[in-house]
Amino acid sequence: MNEQEIKQAIQKTVIALAKEPKNPEHYHELAKYYAMQEEYEKVISIYDSLLAFSPNDMDALLNMGSIWYYEKEYRKALKCFEKAMSVNPSNYLVYYNLANTYAEMKNFAKALRWYNRTLDFISNEPEVYNSIALLYHDFEDYVEAKAYYEKALSLDPKNLTALVDLGNVCFKLYDYEGAYDYYHQVFEIEPTNQTVALCLANTLSLLKEEDRANKYFDLALTLEGDSNYRALICYAISKSDFQKYDEAIELYKKAIEMNPQEPKAYILLGNMYSNQRLFDKAEEQYKAALRISKLDPDLYILIANTYYMNNEIERSIYSYKAAVGLRPENDEFKLVYIQVLEDYIEELRKDEIVEEF
Repeated sequence: MNEQEIKQAIQKTVIALAKEPKNPEHYHELAKYYAMQEEYEKVISIYDSLLAFSPNDMDALLNMGSIWYYEKEYRKALKCFEKAMSVNPSNYLVYYNLANTYAEMKNFAKALRWYNRTLDFISNEPEVYNSIALLYHDFEDYVEAKAYYEKALSLDPKNLTALVDLGNVCFKLYDYEGAYDYYHQVFEIEPTNQTVALCLANTLSLLKEEDRANKYFDLALTLEGDSNYRALICYAISKSDFQKYDEAIELYKKAIEMNPQEPKAYILLGNMYSNQRLFDKAEEQYKAALRISKLDPDLYILIANTYYMNNEIERSIYSYKAAVGLRPENDEFKLVYIQVLEDYIEELRKDEIVEEF
């Protein structure tokens, strides 16, 4: 439906609702049209009106809970889903929504409990296993995550979510051969997927297969998508790993040219220059990043480290102090600052003693 058709449908449904104010179908119809316009405040208001005289309407409770979920109002979402559970404790969607909500709230135990309850009603749904796998993935239990993704794939061998996430899990487990296999399965299904091409390139780079990695990096940069900036950075990192430093520098510069307001390429180029002991060039890149992220204490630490390695101790002290000022709760920053300062003072005292003699 186009915008005009939706408006006409809304007008028609409002008239029908005025004639039959106790007919739940009109409320659901009107809520559906407002949802199509993404006017979710009106959708919630309509469901509130419906639930005022029909408090056990399952669709209203589930839909309203879903809206609160996507609005990140998780407590309100839980209230709707819990009410729906009391109305119909045999509806698996209630438990699945409860589990998803607790997962977003980072409550592992309750999320897992409700996912398992969902499986009591629908044990052959791959998306439930995907969700459990993602829960373990988010809590960095990659072995369990892998097992649940594999279960999802046993039910649906071409499940793209499971294939991609299994590749990611294998990557986390340093199983790059396995990661490549899963990414490549996705690529065979979606050969124009830029993100997957980039995943293949990164994996092959770590497998030390330079030529094949370059092929996929080059391909990723020709495909449509929003990952060109990331592709250039990953390509540069790969070139650096293969000691093609001049090519890496050019790729970082292309990334900067593509998105001059994003600090990451400046920082990584600065790191490369610092590793090459080109401290003036490193400082230039870090300061360019600092102009974008003015209050980033990590950048002050990088600048301070550059000064320190270039034996500009006084300048490094000022930068370490600035980092501590921006993040006073960071004990690591404090320890580095204090150690450098104490070493500097001790060195000054040695010089004074020498001068006295």
